[in-house]
Amino acid sequence: MKKLFFVSLLCLMTSLAFSQGCNFKYGATEADSIKCLEELSSFRIFYNNKQYADALTPWHYVINNCPCAWDGIYTNAQTMFDNLIKNEKDSAKKEALIDDLINSYKDRHLYFPNKFTEGNGLGFMAFNTARYRMSEYAKQYKKTGNYDAIEDVYNLFVRSVELEKEKTQPNIWDSYFKVAETMTLIKRDTTIIIEAYERATDYIDVAITNAFVKYEKQLPNFVNLDSAFKIGQIDKMEYDKRFKQLSADTARQMKLVNNYRKTLSNIENKFQPYAPCNVLEQVYAKKIDQNRNNIKALKKMMMTMFKGNCITSPVFKEILEIVHGAEPGAQSAYLMGNLSLRNQEVDKAIDYFNEAISLFETQEQKVDCYYMLGLAYQLQQKYSEARAAALQAIKIHPNCGKAYILIGDLYASSGNRCGGDDFLPRCYNWAAADKYAKAAAVDPSCAETANAKRAKLAFPTQQDLFVRGLQKGQSFHVGCWIQETTTIR
Repeated sequence: MKKLFFVSLLCLMTSLAFSQGCNFKYGATEADSIKCLEELSSFRIFYNNKQYADALTPWHYVINNCPCAWDGIYTNAQTMFDNLIKNEKDSAKKEALIDDLINSYKDRHLYFPNKFTEGNGLGFMAFNTARYRMSEYAKQYKKTGNYDAIEDVYNLFVRSVELEKEKTQPNIWDSYFKVAETMTLIKRDTTIIIEAYERATDYIDVAITNAFVKYEKQLPNFVNLDSAFKIGQIDKMEYDKRFKQLSADTARQMKLVNNYRKTLSNIENKFQPYAPCNVLEQVYAKKIDQNRNNIKALKKMMMTMFKGNCITSPVFKEILEIVHGAEPGAQSAYLMGNLSLRNQEVDKAIDYFNEAISLFETQEQKVDCYYMLGLAYQLQQKYSEARAAALQAIKIHPNCGKAYILIGDLYASSGNRCGGDDFLPRCYNWAAADKYAKAAAVDPSCAETANAKRAKLAFPTQQDLFVRGLQKGQSFHVGCWIQETTTIR
């Protein structure tokens, strides 16, 4: 009966797609296949019950004898070995467990090419080596001056990142950058950490954009789902089912975005001490001539200097103009707009920002463009256009505090625009105060600035209110170009 069961199970599972890298999925003979399925079943039972020590023996059998049997033997390895390594007291046995964990990522892409990639495997080999052995490698370096083991880990990370590119996972980026920092200190070569930063910012930006593209593609489906329910095309049960799935999909993309943003922020914070503007200028000034036709390399330099707030540098200006002249794109157009605005070339800035808005893939990428466009219009004293641009930023990103501050600034500057007849002096500052308060409420990062601006506002006097029969707490409509209802203070 037992044999019949496993033969039936074997027939069922062999009907699945066969993976490259194995001559036989479960074994060359019927007996081998039955043995493989028995061990696989044992592993699953022990693993699901968190009996990791018992799961180790069948895991070894499957890995060594039928590695194409089931992809879960690889995906579950990390959790199992992390627990075993944590609880193992014998140093030799612990090292053997670490070896097993690292090697579990080595060839899995050969057995399940549709599930795993070589780059991801290399990344986790480096990640786990760094986790469990970097401290020992550091001790060896201090003792002997030999850093070959550390450099091997670093090179493994580089190979992984260049294979995975934007698909590199956040935890791999974090670990890679720590090792790059170590190599920078060992070799006293800032170019190592600059190159790591260039890779990180380049590929992580693409990863964030890709996640936003998927997120924004799902948003119309919520509207379509509501419409289908309202007209009776689907019942409540089907509506709830689809809504739950859509919510899970969008939440997953936003979680990915947040993870990447957190990773990028950590990397930027670690990078700053190593590459102030003067260092970046020295490094990149030497590279411009040899890379004039290598636009990809120049783009990385451009973004590194921009994120390092080095946009006043003549080196940055030269790189940016080469890039935008050769391959005009959304990012370079946005940066050309920033540069033009800084040089008081406002008309050019407006053209560049509008160009960037038309070229960026996602709405999220356009937020800063709309905000900067608003600033440009403000300089031209085109207040309505400036507000419209700020409102576009807010429409995309409701927590865009700086856009609310911009509108508040526009309102607070309306003294010469709003007057005459019996217009209440300084009533526009009530509307400005509303925007500053909103900015502080939705975006804690700009609360201090918003509150400071709000505190400086001068409101209508008690005499002005009295002669018009107005009292604090009443609603009041601010006219002129503002046309907003506010509260008397």
